[in-house]
Amino acid sequence: MRSFIVTVWGFVELMCLFLMLNDFKRIMAFHKVSKHLQHINAFQVLEDHKPAYHFQPKHHWINDPNAPMYYKGLYHLFYQHNPKGSVWGNIVWAHSVSKDLINWTPLDPAIEPTKPFDKFGCWSGSATILTDNKPIILYTGMTKEKPEPGYQVQNYAIPENYSDPYLTKWIKPDSNPIIKPTKENVSAFRDPTTAWKINDQWEMTIGSKVDMLGISYLYRSKDFINWTLVDHPLHQKENEGMWECPDFYPVSTKGEKGLDTTVIDGDIKHVFKVSLDLTKYDYYTIGKYDTKQDKYIPDKGMVDSWAGLRYDWGNFYASKTFFDPVKKRRIIWGWANESSTEDENVKKGWAGILLIPRTVWLDPSGKQLLQWPVVELETLRHKNVQLTDKELKKGDIVEVAGINVAQVDVDVLFKFSNLDKAEEYNTEWDKTFPPEMLAKNICQVMGTTQQGGLGPFGLLALTSKDFKEYTPIFFRIFKTPNTKHKVLMCSDAMPSTLNLNEYRPSYGGFVDVDTTENKISLRSLIDHSVVESFAAGGKTVMTSRVYPTLAIGDKAHLHVFNNGTEIVIVERLDAWSMTKPKMN
Repeated sequence: MRSFIVTVWGFVELMCLFLMLNDFKRIMAFHKVSKHLQHINAFQVLEDHKPAYHFQPKHHWINDPNAPMYYKGLYHLFYQHNPKGSVWGNIVWAHSVSKDLINWTPLDPAIEPTKPFDKFGCWSGSATILTDNKPIILYTGMTKEKPEPGYQVQNYAIPENYSDPYLTKWIKPDSNPIIKPTKENVSAFRDPTTAWKINDQWEMTIGSKVDMLGISYLYRSKDFINWTLVDHPLHQKENEGMWECPDFYPVSTKGEKGLDTTVIDGDIKHVFKVSLDLTKYDYYTIGKYDTKQDKYIPDKGMVDSWAGLRYDWGNFYASKTFFDPVKKRRIIWGWANESSTEDENVKKGWAGILLIPRTVWLDPSGKQLLQWPVVELETLRHKNVQLTDKELKKGDIVEVAGINVAQVDVDVLFKFSNLDKAEEYNTEWDKTFPPEMLAKNICQVMGTTQQGGLGPFGLLALTSKDFKEYTPIFFRIFKTPNTKHKVLMCSDAMPSTLNLNEYRPSYGGFVDVDTTENKISLRSLIDHSVVESFAAGGKTVMTSRVYPTLAIGDKAHLHVFNNGTEIVIVERLDAWSMTKPKMN
């Protein structure tokens, strides 16, 4: 590879294990209270790293997406927001509406801490559209600050005026709280899901834990107000810790069409997802909803959390799905936190984004989900450049120029002649690295500098002119002892900035793709400090947050590269500058 590579990573195995543990420390705690910072208003908003087309409020802190839904011609999105500062605290349910999921208009907060049952916090929850087309919100309220992070109860809110498509005002009836925690989980009992119906009763689940047992408590109600705890959980698992933001929904086994949560039988499977507080990642399994036992049973081979499936193998948390009745699809929203420090967030006047909403459906194999940016995003595509049948030999780097590459949607299809020269997979990795960190640590050890046979090849995003900064998104293909091939995808923030105080993780995941076609696709949504990438049509997705010091705005560059010994061909590449939508 050419001189843009600064150094070969000489990480030993012990260092990788150290970094694995350090990752969890560097991810900013969801409910970390910094009272000295949470009331500092943004007098200015620094734009260098502020995304242009990803969802954000005008300024200050944002975290979990809450209660997304479609109602009377508008998409509604609520989200956890600090209106007074750029760190977590003073949380309200901010509210925005859209006709296309891309352009958003802000409204007044829908829910604020004003009652005894939510005096110390209005935390995450969900919306359910009742059978008479009336929306209702379930959310977690804090009645006390202690024991930290507070005494947690479940409340409901209803629109003041159902004929108002904007749902501008919400009422929190005095009959709240409607669910109180059991004695052992008063500070670990939150994030009620969208409800579903079974045997003429509504059901929903709430995330919790007892010691290290992750629990999804199951509740039933005939009127949506009076809820009874079922004598068994919907699902649970040992050694998981707190299950935050659970999500439970059906997916069709017969195509890409989405389903409402009320669909509980037919040609379907169910998805159960949790946001694991210990790791700050989202995990899911696919399985069967046994309506007789009223339990969720993961399919054989599915792994809960830790080494299980993820929506996104990078910076992605607290996701929430909803059914879009207009286009008959299920859409997922996820939160990406900053990797910068609290002091930096205060200085720049904003923190956190929501990633592009994605359509989600079941892969034909039935073994994983597929995700793809909603088609409406393509309305932001502007100036286009293309490459076709471009041959990349070992060490080749080709610039993609003529567009705004700091704010771009790039879609590329790579082709290679055969798999004969793929490098051997090192089976010692399987013994050295824990399964949940395997792909990430291989990416971390090898980077883009260690040449293979097929790979590394891919994109260099947000690259400075002298290659002192770059964010690579790339593939490596390995031969395994059983003659099958492993495809590794990496998104590496380590060389992304000269600011060595930033958290710069290397993310990795394997791509379950048919390599006999000798092709693999990559789509990356690059937006100043966001690199959101989709491999093989959405089989593996990875998001990085990066903060270059040189590759900013019109000083950023974009390249395709190959650092493997075998020739890789860019069969086609389309890249579009992205216009800025109306964003709050």
